[in-house]
Amino acid sequence: MSLTSSLKRTSLQAGAVALMISSICSAQTPAAPEPAVYVHAGSLLDRPGQEPRGASTIIVRGGKIEAVRDGLVAPEAGAKLVDLSKQFVLPGLIDMHVHIFSDDDKMRARMEMANRDIEDNLLIGVDNARRTLGAGFTTIRDLGSDIRSVTALRDAISSGLVQGPTIVAAGRAIAITAGHGDGANNLNRDLTAVARANGTNVCNGADDCRRAVREQIAQGADVIKFTATGGVLSNVAGGLKKQMYPDEMKAIIDTAHMFGRKVAAHAHGQDGIKAALEAGVDSIEHGSFTDAETNTLFKRNDAWLVPTLLAPRAAVEQGRAGSRTRTSLLKAEEAMAAHAKNVATAVRSGVKIAFGTDTGVSAHGQNAQEFKLMVDVGMTPAAAIQAATADAATLLGRADSIGTLEPGKDADIIAVAANPLSDVTELERVQFVMRRGVVHKVEGAYQAFPPEG
Repeated sequence: MSLTSSLKRTSLQAGAVALMISSICSAQTPAAPEPAVYVHAGSLLDRPGQEPRGASTIIVRGGKIEAVRDGLVAPEAGAKLVDLSKQFVLPGLIDMHVHIFSDDDKMRARMEMANRDIEDNLLIGVDNARRTLGAGFTTIRDLGSDIRSVTALRDAISSGLVQGPTIVAAGRAIAITAGHGDGANNLNRDLTAVARANGTNVCNGADDCRRAVREQIAQGADVIKFTATGGVLSNVAGGLKKQMYPDEMKAIIDTAHMFGRKVAAHAHGQDGIKAALEAGVDSIEHGSFTDAETNTLFKRNDAWLVPTLLAPRAAVEQGRAGSRTRTSLLKAEEAMAAHAKNVATAVRSGVKIAFGTDTGVSAHGQNAQEFKLMVDVGMTPAAAIQAATADAATLLGRADSIGTLEPGKDADIIAVAANPLSDVTELERVQFVMRRGVVHKVEGAYQAFPPEG
């Protein structure tokens, strides 16, 4: 054996011995476990859809739920205690339809639109995110925002730079020219040219719609939204019926599914709802003009309805106050006249319902007002809460990490003063918020952020 070969062999043997010693040392000196947080709950709805438990203890470690035990268990040495023993505890809420950058003040937003930069809107979104989290919504699905802004906010929240809910982002809604979501509708020639230059979400024809989906995914979209019908707030008198051809819808849905993204369709008119369901969409947003035929299709295709009952009411109020255009007001009144009745029929027909508000039309932080409207159309408080927790998590494809309070899941926990199963409006007054193990609100007051230590 040559000297060089001998040296190589000796070097390899020494490396193997060093690796073995390192492994033994690691096995003998495990890292100290992170300190735990013990949450004492007076009542606990750990699995919405089932009966609540009495006094319980949730043990949180490293942002995850480690255990859920009966009774008020004494904390282990070094653990922190969160005393909610006089409160009703449940999973963090999920809103499946939000526009996090929309300004609460619609009149001011219209007047200032030409003077705002993307940085102005981003700061509005940061404040909206904080208020949304404070209202008990620990996860949201944003279905229409500038893709760069919403992914920046999503990632900043995820890394702990700013307060807010976990964001599942769609970016810009895929729309056809002159359809709902085409940002160039009724603008002057200069602004139209700018909107067209940035309008990668606008498509015409199946191939172009495949391209538009890929554009959003390439920039970070977690989910895809498209506008199957006209919309209330688009400033074009195109009505609320179908505005996209079936092959365009199918191209969008198939392309998104190919990339592992679920698809939400904005749809008011019955013809657009039907076409989107037949094309294989995962959820219909709004569904103002559902009927017996579409309700059958929902069940046949295992699709969800996200009713957003707050939205038409808010749009009508704003339109009558002069904060919306006449075109938008007329469409809002048309939608509101039919919406609640048709959603009630869908509920009775057994259509799967997931909680969503279209907040951004209504004011941020008031998302929980949707619960009473859901009960008004025939859902029980228990079903409405399940729609905003376990069922919403299922539609998101994240039931393994959120939606219930079980070992291994994210420690997204909220509390209210009284039982929301008796009075669902209690959820409009959330007293405590924890997201991924970090406490953001106690006794109705925001906590210092970032948290000390």
